[in-house]
Amino acid sequence: MKKFKRFAALICAILLFLMYVSTLVFAFIDKSRSLGLLKASVACTILVPVMSYAYILVYRLIHRNDDDFHSEY
Repeated sequence: MKKFKRFAALICAILLFLMYVSTLVFAFIDKSRSLGLLKASVACTILVPVMSYAYILVYRLIHRNDDDFHSEY
C-alpha cells in the first residue's frame, strides 16, 4: 500500500505541475480559443487540489475505525 501511495502522490504532483505550466502557456498565447483554455486551466488548477483534499478527508472519516488505517499513520 505504501508503494501505491507514493506512486499516486507522484502522479498527482506531475499533474499539478502540468496544469500550472499549461495555465502559464495559455496566458501568453493570444488566440481566440486561448481565453477559454485559460479559464478551464485555472479552474482545474483550483478544483483538482480541492477535490483531492476533500476525497482524502472523506476517506479518513469513513475509515477512521480501521486497524490498517491507524497502523499506516
